Amino acid sequence: MNIHAPRAATSGRPHLLMCPPRHFAVTYSINPWMDPQSWADRGGNLHGEAQRQWAGLRDALAAAGALLETIEPAPDLPDLVFTANAAVVLDRKVVLSRFRYPERQKEEAIFAAVFAALRDCGVIDDVCRLPAGVILEGAGDCIWDARRRLFWLGCGFRSDASAASFLTQQLGRPVLALPLAQSRFYHLDTAFCVLPCGSLMYYPMAFTAAAQAAIDAHVAPEHRIALDRADAERFAANAVCVHNTIVLSSCSKSLRSALHERGYTVVQTPLQAFLRSGGSACCLTLRLDHRSEVLSARSRRRQAAAASSG
Repeated sequence: MNIHAPRAATSGRPHLLMCPPRHFAVTYSINPWMDPQSWADRGGNLHGEAQRQWAGLRDALAAAGALLETIEPAPDLPDLVFTANAAVVLDRKVVLSRFRYPERQKEEAIFAAVFAALRDCGVIDDVCRLPAGVILEGAGDCIWDARRRLFWLGCGFRSDASAASFLTQQLGRPVLALPLAQSRFYHLDTAFCVLPCGSLMYYPMAFTAAAQAAIDAHVAPEHRIALDRADAERFAANAVCVHNTIVLSSCSKSLRSALHERGYTVVQTPLQAFLRSGGSACCLTLRLDHRSEVLSARSRRRQAAAASSG
């Protein structure tokens, strides 16, 4: 593990956790995108492609203004790169994930050690674990909506709806369950992105009728950006928002125009190697600095000064 946590995490810059893809590969199949034989046939080339594409994402996020934290990759844990699945974080409090498939369960101890180190560095305050038997795959399925001050919880394939009550208890904010309908969109972040302005970019067909009704009830029509199948399968919703910049693998001209009309700059950085594992930009990052209340500029300066003096 190699953590260099900046103490000025309260600077107002998004603070993201990433893991280099040194050991990334598709060696098993736990979602419809994963084809180990196809990867093996081109493994050498694809591994180099993954390294270059991850570096491109890292550079794009840094250029947009994000603070980046990296952890050390581990052999035999190819999906450790998908740090979004590590935990849910709000107000410097962490709820560690529990994975559904055995292939990823060894990641749990790694991420627990990472967050213990981040706590020692002063980046977070508290770490807690889920109740026995409850499955929740982190921010891949639990997405913070700062405008509505609630979490959206994808459930049905990887995470349990029963996690909602525990998250509310621990993090103090409402959690709305959104049952997922298609195995190709097995995590919420594969088909759902909350933009800083409060608009929602999502693929309606990824959700059950009940989930679509919940979205309609909480998000006004003018704030819903419905993706077509082509953009959904590019994982355009699996994007990272850094202030008014949206970083994603690729999207259509029409979607880019719709985002530009809302005041966003769209940065496309290819991530096709990770699409082979069912992941993209958002999956490769975990936001560490979400707050349930918006800090004033004065408060941010005060916290940053206190952190730097420490």
